[in-house]
Amino acid sequence: MVTSVLRSLVAALLAVLSITASTPAHAADTLPIAQAVTRLTIGAESRDGYDRDAFRHWNRGDDPSDGCSTRNEVLITEAVEPPTVGTRCRLTGGRWWSYYDQVWVTSASSLDIDHMVPLAEAWDSGASAWTAQRREAYANDQGAQTSLAAVTARSNRSKADQDPAQWMPPAAAAHCRYIAEWIATKLRWNLTADEREVAALREAAGGCPDQRVTWELAA
Repeated sequence: MVTSVLRSLVAALLAVLSITASTPAHAADTLPIAQAVTRLTIGAESRDGYDRDAFRHWNRGDDPSDGCSTRNEVLITEAVEPPTVGTRCRLTGGRWWSYYDQVWVTSASSLDIDHMVPLAEAWDSGASAWTAQRREAYANDQGAQTSLAAVTARSNRSKADQDPAQWMPPAAAAHCRYIAEWIATKLRWNLTADEREVAALREAAGGCPDQRVTWELAA
């Protein structure tokens, strides 16, 4: 009798362990954009103490053995026509689509890797309280396609550290995707948004009825 009970308990425990092991720590969420905006936490922003060097980038990337920095790994991943990867990860050739301004780019040196939510904006919105390690993880985040974008240097530098209340991509066709990726990044990293930013996102979302937002919490 005791043996039978013990076997039943062991079987139940193994079943629980199996379920736990097969369930991801952070499952992805997907919502229509109008609903996703409501998931943002509204908070005041402060840039006190901000230093861009507080976010170490670019580091050795997701695969330190490939000799490429995060910047080059993103360029390789986002290339529509892959570049040739030479010694010390020197990239030649290749073709990219800069979705902010809807142009093709054939030179890696003409591209910037944009932090969807700029480093200064992240600092304002909660990253000032993070550890140096978490800020480095944020600055080099390849765990979500929405976090980093290869775009023309011109468009990235016109954006600078502005939020959607202050700047939107020059190509109107890019707006729905852009605000979806902005919202996804803020939700992924539990970053707050100020009232003007949320108001701008709500207004823009009204023109994107079919746009959905998918995000997964950063580890």
